Amino acid sequence: MVLSAEEVADLQDRIFQLRCAAEDVATGVEDGADLGELRTLATELVVTARRLERLR
Repeated sequence: MVLSAEEVADLQDRIFQLRCAAEDVATGVEDGADLGELRTLATELVVTARRLERLR
């Protein structure tokens, strides 16, 4: 599969979003976030990862 420049840019954006979501979880853990907040952050991480899986 060969990706167009637009598809590569989109993929890079989604990878950045994934990294940010992972960093949010790590920050929440370090800051002692409560279970509900961590669950929300983890859910967002999973949603972001699933979006990344789907190449357009």
